[in-house]
Amino acid sequence: MKPTVEMLNQQYVMPQGLEPYQGVTARSPWLVDEAQKRQRKVCDSLETAIRRSGLQNGMTISFHHAFRGGDKVVNLVVAKLAEMGFRDLTLASSSLIDAHWPLIEHIKNGVIRQIYTSGLRGELGEAISAGLMENPVQIHSHGGRVHLIHSGELQIDVAFLGVPCCDEFGNANGFSGKSRCGSLGYARVDAQYARRVVLLTEAWVDYPNYPASISQDQVDLIVQVDEVGDPAKIMAGAIRLSSNPRELLIARQAAEVIEHSGYFTHGFSLQTGTGGASLAVTRFLEEKMRRHGICAGFGLGGITGTMVDLHEKGLIKALLDTQSFDADAARSLSQNPHHIEISANQYACPSSKGAACERLNVVMLSALEIDVNFNVNVMTGSNGVLRGASGGHSDTAAGADLTIITAPLVRGRIPTVVEKVLTTITPGASVDVLVTDHGIAVNPARQDLIDRLRAAEIPLYTIEALQQRAEQLTGKPQPIAFSDRIVAVVRYRDGSVLDVIRQVKP
Repeated sequence: MKPTVEMLNQQYVMPQGLEPYQGVTARSPWLVDEAQKRQRKVCDSLETAIRRSGLQNGMTISFHHAFRGGDKVVNLVVAKLAEMGFRDLTLASSSLIDAHWPLIEHIKNGVIRQIYTSGLRGELGEAISAGLMENPVQIHSHGGRVHLIHSGELQIDVAFLGVPCCDEFGNANGFSGKSRCGSLGYARVDAQYARRVVLLTEAWVDYPNYPASISQDQVDLIVQVDEVGDPAKIMAGAIRLSSNPRELLIARQAAEVIEHSGYFTHGFSLQTGTGGASLAVTRFLEEKMRRHGICAGFGLGGITGTMVDLHEKGLIKALLDTQSFDADAARSLSQNPHHIEISANQYACPSSKGAACERLNVVMLSALEIDVNFNVNVMTGSNGVLRGASGGHSDTAAGADLTIITAPLVRGRIPTVVEKVLTTITPGASVDVLVTDHGIAVNPARQDLIDRLRAAEIPLYTIEALQQRAEQLTGKPQPIAFSDRIVAVVRYRDGSVLDVIRQVKP
């Protein structure tokens, strides 16, 4: 006779802290019903998903920014949270952009009390610069965000992650479906570390949906919505291909620096930034790579169509993609086996077991300002207002062997090379070369680069000379009036406080 639970309990003294077996479905009640077993994660509305997630006032919610200017998830979810009466939430999006201006009212109404983000732009950036928030925004790099999660400072209670499509168990990627965004490198971190993960999907696909960037064992709940994002708006703002003669001049000079830097050898690795000149460098590198018979080992970071083009021509062996910056990159990720999706942890986190940015030979980055000590500002405009993003700037600058900043000497009547930047995002100790349309300056700490570039007969200037030239063209800028109130804290990639941003006086 098969023993019953009662018989077993009578025959066996249960050790303290353990519980007796109560039946096959005692701890898995969804197994009783076939529909429940297969669709227990599927919610009939966003409100249902929020309630089932266990979200409470004062908790932390997170989002990813793979759709950039086309993102529709942040506004959708926070509006619903406001409608449901939630308050005092911490919003931890991997970045915030122009489209997120509706958050202003939710901050005023007490729904959002704290923000962690890499970027702030548009009306939201202006409002926060003017003193909108009681608590200073915490500005982090992409790798720094993961480090804050590792350290326990940033504990995500519920992650709301928009995906183009998924199956009913939660397997999802960003390169399938109507609204393809490409890599979900930032979302993958949230899916791994959040206490609860809610997927918002536009469409259902058959199980199993593989390859999966976010896998079924990470997902708690799923809800279908009309739209998660507009992929046509991913390539906007700073991400653009340039036809500007000045930017092309800067790009051509930057390519010359790379060619003669000592790092331009077979198998070298590179990353381009998001500025027009930085992206355009790849155009000039192609000719040099062919002439020298050089193939790059890998390209890293936010991947664009220009990098995909070199990969498909056989000039870059592999692409490591944490964020796809255009439709070509999203397409390539779905088709090319050596176009590899990586998480932000694998990309740039200083406390990870291996950050790819630490294997970079060359990185090209842009700047809003750079000062005579090579410190770089990519966060605040010339008026002191938040209008940029820390992104992977300090991460890649720290990890690369050669960090090149490309920027015009002046923008309009505003100098780019200044005595002291308004906000330090990347310390000058990580910056090696500045390339402008008026000349090239090398950090004096890199005498090896100075010697190589001079041997190649590339004209060099001191950064002080470039700063003085900028001032001659624009005049000395009037100092900006700031109050003592801190509106944002700049966190370096290791979590330390690098700088603060103060409220701009009206």
